[in-house]
Amino acid sequence: MLILVMNCGSSSVKFAVLDPQNPSEVPLSGLFERVGSVGVGHAGASATIKRGSEKREQALVGGQYADAFALIRAELDAMGLSAKLGAVGHRVVHGGAVFNAPARITPAVLAAIRQCIPLAPLHNPANVAGIEAALEAFPKLPQVAVFDTAFHQTMPPAAYRYAVPERWYTQHGVRRYGFHGTSHGFVAERAAEMLGQPLDNLNLITAHLGNGCSVCAVAGGKSLDTSMGLTPLDGLMMGTRSGDVDPGLHEYMNRQAGLSVEEVTATLNKQSGLLGVSGLTNDMRDLEAAAATNEKARLALEMFVYRLARAIAQMAVALGRVDGLVFTGGIGENSDYVRAATLKRLQVLGFELDDEANKVAVRGQSGRITRAGSPAALVVNTNEELAIARETAALVGEN
Repeated sequence: MLILVMNCGSSSVKFAVLDPQNPSEVPLSGLFERVGSVGVGHAGASATIKRGSEKREQALVGGQYADAFALIRAELDAMGLSAKLGAVGHRVVHGGAVFNAPARITPAVLAAIRQCIPLAPLHNPANVAGIEAALEAFPKLPQVAVFDTAFHQTMPPAAYRYAVPERWYTQHGVRRYGFHGTSHGFVAERAAEMLGQPLDNLNLITAHLGNGCSVCAVAGGKSLDTSMGLTPLDGLMMGTRSGDVDPGLHEYMNRQAGLSVEEVTATLNKQSGLLGVSGLTNDMRDLEAAAATNEKARLALEMFVYRLARAIAQMAVALGRVDGLVFTGGIGENSDYVRAATLKRLQVLGFELDDEANKVAVRGQSGRITRAGSPAALVVNTNEELAIARETAALVGEN
């Protein structure tokens, strides 16, 4: 059975057709960009389609989510894959406190996802639009929502509650939810396999580092704490997101610069982080190249590593005992500099870097990067699409 995995963003649609039992083969995948951008115009929307190793680019006529799904359907038909498709799995960013596991999409589930829009106004509207377009394009297929937040629903109240009035929590859902749950869960399982130990017996810290970044304390395969909070803006310094700031910042910038709450929030989301500090880019590769001669690039790297190491140490408090540290995501898998600099700051936890292993551990080469006798630090390639496909197949198979 093949699973169509969908990841619908505010202006993009990523998709992949996967066999959960044979993940090495991806017969069809693709990316649609500038989807639904009225101001850009239909001509601005584009599609990149990959059939195995063959790739082509074309305009997306119409430029809307429904047009993207119509093209996906046409590709499936042309390749003879439609009859083999068993379900559609959707990445949904925010499931609030309602969902602690993937859910078969029904009108009630879709309504609950809509109710979470205030918690993720940049993400959930696009997720809903993608689900609605998929239901129209594939009306006979079961469809499943897999939530970024679900994995973290095992956090205890001491970890997920904020020190705010009770009514904010009970009436408005003000609490920490966490994100990147699909990735954290997937790499924790892979780390246990690589270490040759049962996941139930392991205390791991997983660091998902990309344009968005978060760390998670995983005990026995369950999340005990994580760095992101009510929204994906909280926690680590990221590509364009600030991470932790003083809660009084909004009022201060309103008084000092006349900025509205919305303007401050937009700046913290889109113009801060690595981009904001360096003034150059949010791309870690470019910053590493510039750091030798650019002081601001150097500062951005130092801040990123320091805050990452500090957050990892905080996760150790949640676990009590640390059996392993996992680096994943675009930065975690590819930046030997970030890994080395972070582990240097974590010598207090006993980590001793194996320089040679760290240098060869790049995407496609998962492995251990610490010396024998040191706690294990691993590079593990994440695969959120495969995780979504497997969870979708499992849920559909139960019904």
